[in-house]
This record gives sequence, structure tokens and C-alpha cells, in this order.
Amino acid sequence: MGAGVLFTGADGRVLLVEPTYKSSWEVPGGAVEADESPRAAARREVLEELGLAVEVGRLLVTDWVPPREGRTDGLMLIFDGGVLSSTDRITLPADELRSWAWCTPAEAAQRLIPLLARRVAAAVRARADGASYYLEDGHVTG
Repeated sequence: MGAGVLFTGADGRVLLVEPTYKSSWEVPGGAVEADESPRAAARREVLEELGLAVEVGRLLVTDWVPPREGRTDGLMLIFDGGVLSSTDRITLPADELRSWAWCTPAEAAQRLIPLLARRVAAAVRARADGASYYLEDGHVTG
């Protein structure tokens, strides 16, 4: 299971991070550890990845990801991180993250793998709608 956090700027762009260990970008977040709640994992990952101690908001998206070669199925969650008014406190762990960027929906779609791009787009819609969405493989169902 994984937990990520959607942060936006005042202009609505989303915050993405560039890992050092892969070619595609991500939302801040990561794996939920044993005996850790998804919300606690999201909070921990934001602190580890961005150096920000934030209260993580409501659940925006639950995405069931089907199994694929070498991986079992899983749940990926995105919580609301709210609007970041200042990014001068962001500090990246050099061994894990190369950079971060504010991205428009089009820029995010280019930097993220398609599955994550769908998930992030759904999270943005869920925040705007005041809803929570259930996805399967990044697609809203029902």
C-alpha cells in the first residue's frame, strides 16, 4: 500500500517530485510501513521527502492497482495536503530526490506515468468537488 499527498499552489498547479532512482516523477509520498496508518505514512513521507511537517487532510483518492508481472495488486491513496503558500522551507534528501516542480495538468501528464497522471487528475477533481473517489487502475468507477 502506498500513500501520497496532493499539494497545490495558489494558482492550482500541483507539486511533483523527481526521484533519483527512476525516470518518471511522483507526488510526495511512499510506502506504508508495517503497523503504520496510511495517513501517518503520508505525513512521514512528506517530512522525509520535503522537510515539511504538515497535517495531512482528507482522503481524496483510493486507487486499486491490479497485479502485473512481478507485483501483486495494491491500494494507493492520495490525501489532501492543501495549498502551499511558501516553498522556501522545502528541503530535498539528495540521495532520494533530484528536484521538485509546480506543474500544470498538462505538465503533470508529461512527467508522470499514465496511471499516476490519472490518479493525480482524479485527486484534483475530488478536492474541487469536495468528494473522495474510488479508482481502479487510475480510472473512476461507478
